[in-house]
Amino acid sequence: MSYHDEQESLESVKAWWAKWGNATTWIVLVALVVAAGFNGWNYWQRRQAAEASVLYDRLQQAVNGNDQKLVARVASDMEDKFGGTAYAQMSALSAAKSLYAAGDAAGAKAQLQWAIDHAKDDEYKQIAKLRMALILLDEKSYDAGLKLLADAPLDAFKGVVADRRGDLLAAQGKREDARAAYKTALDSLPKNDAATRQLIEFKLDSLGG
Repeated sequence: MSYHDEQESLESVKAWWAKWGNATTWIVLVALVVAAGFNGWNYWQRRQAAEASVLYDRLQQAVNGNDQKLVARVASDMEDKFGGTAYAQMSALSAAKSLYAAGDAAGAKAQLQWAIDHAKDDEYKQIAKLRMALILLDEKSYDAGLKLLADAPLDAFKGVVADRRGDLLAAQGKREDARAAYKTALDSLPKNDAATRQLIEFKLDSLGG
């Protein structure tokens, strides 16, 4: 490249920078800020998950030790501090099961309601609804249970939701509606789930007709 050509190139660069230099600088700065924010967010997420994992282990120890006060306290801490993690939904279901087995239906319902309202995964929400409906069945709150299961379930849960609806309807004395629900359950459950299908067929037989 000749001296003249080199000078022309230099002048072109200067002209380009004079026109676009500020904008380019801002774009680079914004990109750096975004990258730093993304890395910071990932670090925070990993730290949250690690701390939630430790707390989840503590909950399991409380469950295994049948310490229901500690179960309730740790579950509450998990929801307050790490409600956005997957461990929170797992803790809510585990705590609910432990509390209900210990006779604390109100505590179990509170944990299940939290999972219904805040669980990250729809599968956990569906499980929480099914377990809540079972408690409502025991409490003879049949309408509340049916309302809870009114929404269309996930495909994998169609059979068990229909079965639970059948239980609620049968308890209300709505025999034909219960029969329809049980038949839907049989149609939806996999053929290899022999034990569940046999139980639902027994329920149908008990309704007569």
